[in-house]
Amino acid sequence: MKVFKAVGIGAGYFAAFQYRAWSRIPEVQVTAMCNRNKENAEPIMKECGIQNHYTDYREMLEKEKPDFVDIITPPGTHLEMCQFAAERGIHIICQKPLAPNLSEAEEIIKIATDQNVRFMVHENWRFQPWYREIKKLFQAKTIGHIHTLNFRSRMGDGWGENAYIPRQPYFREYPRFLVYENGIHFIDTYRYLLGEVESVYARLRQLNPVIKGEDCGQVLFNFAKGQVGFWDANRYNEPNYPSPRYTFGELLAEGTEGSIRLYGDGRLTIHPLGMEETNHDYHHENVEFAGDCVYITQRHFIDCMLSGQEFEVNGSEYLKSLKVQEAVYQSAESGKPEYV
Repeated sequence: MKVFKAVGIGAGYFAAFQYRAWSRIPEVQVTAMCNRNKENAEPIMKECGIQNHYTDYREMLEKEKPDFVDIITPPGTHLEMCQFAAERGIHIICQKPLAPNLSEAEEIIKIATDQNVRFMVHENWRFQPWYREIKKLFQAKTIGHIHTLNFRSRMGDGWGENAYIPRQPYFREYPRFLVYENGIHFIDTYRYLLGEVESVYARLRQLNPVIKGEDCGQVLFNFAKGQVGFWDANRYNEPNYPSPRYTFGELLAEGTEGSIRLYGDGRLTIHPLGMEETNHDYHHENVEFAGDCVYITQRHFIDCMLSGQEFEVNGSEYLKSLKVQEAVYQSAESGKPEYV
């Protein structure tokens, strides 16, 4: 069995999900991790059996010589880390947001391409089990031809003076927030489900004055194949279901022969025209993060590394989602529809 030697950079809130997922993949051995504060890294190292710690990622990459590196750090650090790794022939899986802006993201992707290293963005939304199942239902024409896709999200973690503390306090400082940090997931997932976006029309607002960026948005997507999508989200108001961080909201897909609904508990239903809504059985578990999508994402990375197949969210593919994201911000600023 081929075993990939891996290292990780970062030990923040989300990093634990990723290291635990690697520990469940037999073809991966994480030999070291890098973090400025070893005390923060030690619980992960102990739980996941990681032997070596570094405070300098350059030293770690030089000494460990891994097959790939998992970069789990803030977006402003990604360019220099990706460049250093790529120049040494080290393959990369990199956390989102990929970069502070579109031009820097393009530079990261160009560096990886020029250095001929394999590069994937850790975009785990499309790997949530309900979206994998919805895609199968779409392909099977279960509700005919899709014409409308709506998603409504209310997180309730962004109101009050202590919004986003202690889990992710850096959210408060993002000049672009809701679409940049969370909406990009849905942009990529909408593309996964319905294909390329042709144009967008967006309205973005800030509801909580203690943060710098937008925390409320409504975005209308027009797809190249004629479908329409709508994303209605805010981090301010609260949902009426107990676990908002499981599905992060509720989806309604409508087709020429009926509807598919995703509920906040992961339940999927099919509602054919003229008939009753019924539950659709499929496998999903409320373990780790959002249906264990981190593991599913990283399993995909390794399967592609083994087979030589292309990643679903490689650099060139993810760049398409980032260009849609940029069009959303341009539309919100201009007050007009923007073509991608």
